[in-house]
Amino acid sequence: MDRLDAMKVFVLAVDEGSLAAAGRKLGRSPAAVSRAIAFLEERVGAELLHRTTRSIKLSEEGERYVAICRRVLTELEEADDIAAGPRSAPRGLLTITAPVVSGEMVLRPILDAFLDACPTVSAKLLLFDRAVNLIEEGIDIALRIGPLADSAMVAMRVGEISRVVVAAPRYLKQHPRITEPGDLAKHQIVAMAHLPNSWTFAPQAGGAVPRTVQFTPRLIVNSTYAAVASAVAGRGVARMYSYQVAEQVGRGELEIVLAGEKDPEMPAHLICPQGRLSVPKVRAFTDFAVPRLKKHFAQLKKCVSAQ
Repeated sequence: MDRLDAMKVFVLAVDEGSLAAAGRKLGRSPAAVSRAIAFLEERVGAELLHRTTRSIKLSEEGERYVAICRRVLTELEEADDIAAGPRSAPRGLLTITAPVVSGEMVLRPILDAFLDACPTVSAKLLLFDRAVNLIEEGIDIALRIGPLADSAMVAMRVGEISRVVVAAPRYLKQHPRITEPGDLAKHQIVAMAHLPNSWTFAPQAGGAVPRTVQFTPRLIVNSTYAAVASAVAGRGVARMYSYQVAEQVGRGELEIVLAGEKDPEMPAHLICPQGRLSVPKVRAFTDFAVPRLKKHFAQLKKCVSAQ
C-alpha cells in the first residue's frame, strides 16, 4: 500500500470524524479506509485511532502522527505548486482559520467573493476561539486579532481594533450618565462569561496603575452575538471589540460611552507559515483579501470613531 495515500486517508478520517464519512468522501468502503489506517499503525508500531462502530478518537501517538502527516502532505502540495511555476493557476483546497466572530462577520464574505473569482479553488474555513498551530493543523492562512507571538510566520497587517463600551440610546436616557469608569458600578451590565465581574481600563493620565471596575452583572452570556443583541435591546451596558458593534453604532442602535477610555488599538493580521506565500492558491487569496480587509477594518474604525 502507498504510504502517502494512507496518510491522506488517515488525515481525512480524522477530519471527517469517522471511517465511514472518510470512505464516502473518497469513494471507498469503510473497510478500505480501515485497512489504510491499519497499514500505518503497523508501520509505526502503535495504535493511531481508538475505533468504535460510530466514531474514532486519536490516541496520544495518533495526535502526534496526524500533525506530522499534515505537514508532510502540505509540503508535498507546496512542492508541486512551486515546481509548476509562479504562473500556475491557483487550485486545490485552501484552509483558513479565524476567531469565531471576526471569521463570520469579516472574513467569510471576503472568502465567498474569492471563491467566486477563483473557481478552481475550494476552501475550508475553521473558526476557533483558541490558539491554532498552523503547521501542525495544516492551516494555510489565519486571521489573528491582537499582538503576534509567533515570529516564524509571515504577517500582513490589515487593520486595527479596540474595545469600546456601548449601550442603547433608550437605556442611556433612563439611567445615570456615564462619565468615568467608576460610574459603571451603578449600571446594569451585560458581561461576557470569561470575565463576568470586572472590566479593566488604562491608567489615568499620568498614572501607572490600571483601573479595575467591579460590578454584579445583570446578564452574563458566552456569545458575542447575544451580548450585542442584549445591549441593543436595552438590557444594559456592554464592552465589545469595535468591529463587533460597528454596524449597530452606525445604525444608531448603540452609542459609545467612555469614548476617551478606549483601550490601546490592537492589530489585525493575516498570517501564514514561511514558504506558503509561494503557493499559488495562498498568494491569490492574500492578494485578494489583504486590500479588502484593510478597507473593511478602516471603515469599521471610521464608523466607531465618529462617535
